[in-house]
Parts: sequence; structure tokens; C-alpha cells
Amino acid sequence: MKKALEDLIVLDLGQIYNGPYCSLMLAFQGAKVIKVEPLNGENLRVRRKGDCHELLMLNSNKLGISLDLKSPEGKAVFLELVKKADVLVENFSLGAMDRLGLGYDVLNKINPQLIYATGKGYGLDGPYADRPAMDLTIQAMGGVMATTGFADRPPVKAGPALCDFLGGIHLFGGITTALYHREKTGKGQLVEVSMHDAIYPTLASALGAYYSQGGKVSQRTGNQHSGMATAPYNVYPTEDGYIAILCVADRQWQSLLKVMNKEEFLEDERFQTNIDRSANTYLVDEIVTGWTSGKKKMDIADMLIKANVPHAPVQAIDEVADDPHLKQRGMIREIVHPKEGKIRVPGSPIRLSDSVLEEVIPAPMIGQHTDQVLQELLGFDEEKLTYLRDNNIIRSIETMKQ
Repeated sequence: MKKALEDLIVLDLGQIYNGPYCSLMLAFQGAKVIKVEPLNGENLRVRRKGDCHELLMLNSNKLGISLDLKSPEGKAVFLELVKKADVLVENFSLGAMDRLGLGYDVLNKINPQLIYATGKGYGLDGPYADRPAMDLTIQAMGGVMATTGFADRPPVKAGPALCDFLGGIHLFGGITTALYHREKTGKGQLVEVSMHDAIYPTLASALGAYYSQGGKVSQRTGNQHSGMATAPYNVYPTEDGYIAILCVADRQWQSLLKVMNKEEFLEDERFQTNIDRSANTYLVDEIVTGWTSGKKKMDIADMLIKANVPHAPVQAIDEVADDPHLKQRGMIREIVHPKEGKIRVPGSPIRLSDSVLEEVIPAPMIGQHTDQVLQELLGFDEEKLTYLRDNNIIRSIETMKQ
């Protein structure tokens, strides 16, 4: 069965998380993604001394070539690849591609059908555009840190790299939208996503409280609702860990009271509606904590499943890494890497009924497919490849054998 994006050729200049995750989604949908790296590898290989597991997780199902884009001959090879490509993905710092002579205006003239996708920290323009950007800095500037943690303690970052991955997801969405537009017009275009832009809508709860309460709202609310607008909404202690419990509907609160054998609060005016409970959040938390603290988290979970009360035991990383639900849904894939042996990498969270992800292929080693790509797409012969290798313009498997 043909994959949804099977006929597309993608040049992936992505590095670390943002760009590589975007191109991983394209690869999982069948695009031929060619990861283009410097001779020593992308930043994640360099800073972690080799094929660290993060790199292996985000570069499955890609071909890998290694090319010196700073040399005139390397640049010429790349421009030939651009003529064949449908999409280019990059998340270099602002101006880096222009300094290489490979900016959008240049590549658009070479290939007017090219979708040129650029992921940036703060975008291509605006007062912050020139600032250095990483996930942590976007979390700080974008309000994530201000809303994470407890009111009486300093701001903390969210554990996951939210900004990098949200940026990558939006870039994927922009690319597929631009491809649809190209089907109708025949023209490529520039797709730009700012991580700072992408994170802003996630503050909906906090901003909603800020606007509706005239700015009088606690920025950091711990594990409670960001706008302090729902109760119960917290992480509660148990005998063997913690469990998250929330009730967004009054009927859920009523069910929870029955499970806790606290029916005396069913008619209590302080807890009748969500508005009432939110005004008495700390009393609600006291009631729930008194019940959870004497029980095991999975026992509580079993009771709340039957009562249809939203909840989840707090799982540690080792539990997530072996999660049976993720395994059954194919999100945890075990594959064999030529150097690392058996490893676990992610599958695709995007499911298409007629474009199933049947196989996950290990991330390429530096330059693993350089010869193959240049032979198949550009028709280079062995003499040409040998010249490029000998002059350190490309790196390939043959280079490693020498």
C-alpha cells in the first residue's frame, strides 16, 4: 500500500530536536528524507560524542549524507540536490542559511516548487528575532517557566523539551499545508514557525485567568489548575507515590465523593459547583488528600476507573519506558541498530488508516548513504565520488573504511 508522502524528497538540515522531529514525521509518512550533516555530524552527535540515544530516537527512517556546505564544491552538490527536492527543513540560527548562500530567495530561484521550511526560536522578524534560542530560553521568555512550579518558590522549566517539539509539530503541519497549496498552484513557498509563537497558545488557562481576573492571579500554581479555575485538580500523595485527580464536571465530583465515602459533602454549599469548589480549593485538596494518602495508587486508580473520575497514577520514567499501552500502540518500537544493537525508539503518533507505519529503520550513521543518494539522485559515478571524498567535500561509508 502506497504511503501518503511516498513520492516526496526531503532535504533535512535539522539539528538536535526541532527540525529532526519535524522531518521524522515526514519520514514516517513515507517521504524520502535525506539527513544532510556536516562531515563531523550534526550538533547532537558532536556535543554528545557520537550517536546518543536522542539522535537515534529522532532520525529513524532517514537516509544520511555528510557534506561540507561551506566549500564551493559541497555547496554545488547541495544545490543539485535542491533541484530534485520537494521540501527543505532547517532550524539553524537566524541568518545561518543566508550566510551559506542557501537562503530561501536563492533556493526558490533554483527550484520554485520547493517548500522551504524554517524553524526558529523567535521567527524571522520581530524584536526578539536576533536572540539566541534553545528550548530553555523559549520556556523562560514564553511564560512556561513563570507558570511552572509553586508560588513560594523560583520558576522552574517543564521537564520535557516542549518548545522544541511543539515547534517541530507546527513545522510539519505548515509543510503539509504548503504541499496541499502546491498541488493547486504548482508553487512552493516559505514555511516559518517560531517556537515562541507555538508555545503561546498553550498558556490558555493562565492567560484566561489573567484576563478574566484583571491580572490578579498567581503565576505558579504547582500542580493545581493554571487559572485556579477547577477543583479538585492536583497531584495527591499515596502510600506508594502520587496520583493525579481532577473533576471538570460536577457529576465527577459527586462520583468521587461517593468513592471516598464522603457523601456528607454532597449537599455542602462550598462544593456544589466547580465555581464553589475553586473558591475553596485548599479545603477540597485537604479532603482528597486525607483519602488518597492511606491507599496505594493503583488501588485508587481501579476505583476511579469504575467511577469514571479523571485520574492517572504518576509514572516514573522507567515505567513510561516500559509502558504496555505505548507498546501495544506501536509508540515504543524495538529495533536493531548496526552499532548499538537492540534499542527502543518512538513510532509515529500520527495514524493514517491507509498509510500504516509497518517498519522503523535505525537512524543513519554519519554519511551512511552519501554514495547511494548522490548516485541515485544525481548520477555521480565512482570517479566523482572518490574525488569528493579525497577532497573532504563528502563523507561516506567508504571514507570510514580508509
